[in-house]
Amino acid sequence: MDLERYKREIKKLNTKYAKEALKEPANFWGLVGFAIASVYTNSIIPLFLGLMYEIAYISIVPFVPAYRRLVEKRERERLIEQNRLNRERLIKTFSPREREAVEYLRYQKEQIKKNYLKLTGAKELPSNLKSLDQRWEDFVDLLDVYRRRKQHLKTIDRQVIQNQLNQAIQAMESAPDEKTRKLQQTNVEILKRRLAAFDELERSVKHVEAQLQSIENFFAYLNDEVITISTPERFSLLDFEELSNSIALTKQMLDETSDAMGALDAHNRQLGNYELLPNTQR
Repeated sequence: MDLERYKREIKKLNTKYAKEALKEPANFWGLVGFAIASVYTNSIIPLFLGLMYEIAYISIVPFVPAYRRLVEKRERERLIEQNRLNRERLIKTFSPREREAVEYLRYQKEQIKKNYLKLTGAKELPSNLKSLDQRWEDFVDLLDVYRRRKQHLKTIDRQVIQNQLNQAIQAMESAPDEKTRKLQQTNVEILKRRLAAFDELERSVKHVEAQLQSIENFFAYLNDEVITISTPERFSLLDFEELSNSIALTKQMLDETSDAMGALDAHNRQLGNYELLPNTQR
């Protein structure tokens, strides 16, 4: 079974490289050249040669390691560019104040890199400074999560749920029969889960808010440090790892609270608050 799956994966991979090879400009214009030669000479021989060329081309080029590396490089670059465009589209959906924060952080990021090269005389940026691009992207992604979760929480009145829970508990305790008591007990459990989901999301919003502030403060601190820096060695002492680790922990926390977010998504879908749902769920 594993062997068959492996064969299918290899076939799929080979098909991918073959399709890319067929789309190469050199291949296209080569075939056009044979077609023009056929028309010019009024002979099918160039077409026959073109067919032989294409068979040899598609039998060899997709399997050349260097060509495969080229295809993979193009794919990585395409994904990076697509990711950049998606993030820029996302930023356009932010409020003016949120966009201002994002653009100011982007400006700081570029200034930090420019000032480092200028003041230290270094030829290139160190790896930790290159990571500022990723930290900026983290800020944008976390800001999107923060604003969406905060909007979710605004649609729910915790006190109303608490009152409903109290009433359900009373109804369960005073139920006239076992069947009614079980129904009320189910209602109690649902309301408890809703309260727990609300509290969990409220904590996550505060956590993300603190993380956003730490990224902003780190950029400001870094900007101040670079202005007074004299040697690359001194800059290397600055701690980027701590910020990176805290962002990773924040993302892990968000993954762990995704179930609670799903519960609120279902609640807003029930109420018709479709504007509060993620784009993929609308």
